[in-house]
Amino acid sequence: MLARRRLRVVCGDRVRWRKGAGGDAEVIERLARDNALTRPDSRGRTETLAANLTAIAVVCSPRPAADLFIIDRYLAAAEQMAVRGLVVMNKSDLEGAADLADRLGAYRPVGYPVLSVSAHDKSGIESLAAALAGETAILVGQSGVGKSSLINTLCPDADMDTAGLSEARDEGRHTTTASVLHPLPRHGALIDSPGVRDYAPGLCPRDEVQNGFREFRGPASTCRFGNCMHLQEPGCEVKAAAAAGTIDPRRYESYRRLVRLVDQLGRPDWA
Repeated sequence: MLARRRLRVVCGDRVRWRKGAGGDAEVIERLARDNALTRPDSRGRTETLAANLTAIAVVCSPRPAADLFIIDRYLAAAEQMAVRGLVVMNKSDLEGAADLADRLGAYRPVGYPVLSVSAHDKSGIESLAAALAGETAILVGQSGVGKSSLINTLCPDADMDTAGLSEARDEGRHTTTASVLHPLPRHGALIDSPGVRDYAPGLCPRDEVQNGFREFRGPASTCRFGNCMHLQEPGCEVKAAAAAGTIDPRRYESYRRLVRLVDQLGRPDWA
């Protein structure tokens, strides 16, 4: 229960509270946030999904088909928030998992852990539990990739609803409608979030989009212009690295798409 109508809290917030008249907890103040995972809503306003995170685990699967551009956007948000980012391929027991694992291998040279797991046969779950131990982490990703199933496996008392795929569109059905925090057996906490079929992080100023791509930092330091946006400028070492393949060209295209999105939606600040 919130003491004031305008008070807004999200999963992961630290608050001050008191016992209300009916004995329920009443939140009277939201304390300062270390960070927040945000995205723009349909009107371009910033919507906060969770706060005070230390890790973002991006879940994908062979079915529904993984969208690596969405993975990039979540990892860009992790970079902007200065939290750990990791990629989790669920449903490793399904056909197509080996091909997807090869595609996800491009994240390892950048420094992101890539874990292959299956909530169905429990393979890889021990490695995922170890990676999340002690973290305040959120599971994010497209609908239908099995986030709720993973939560049930990692947090036996969670009892999250799960659902299969829509046969008509091969997409996930939404089973989580609000973010929920679950304690992890090895300390820490895990937040489930509503599934999305697309995602854009809460938008930063245009010239800061590149900060979400850690592999740009070395080449960007030697660009001809200090304010290089790595788009059309001459003497851009990031573009040169993408052309040479030392930066994944698909990741570079992902950066370009995010810059275009900022241009389309405006420049609301990161929360």
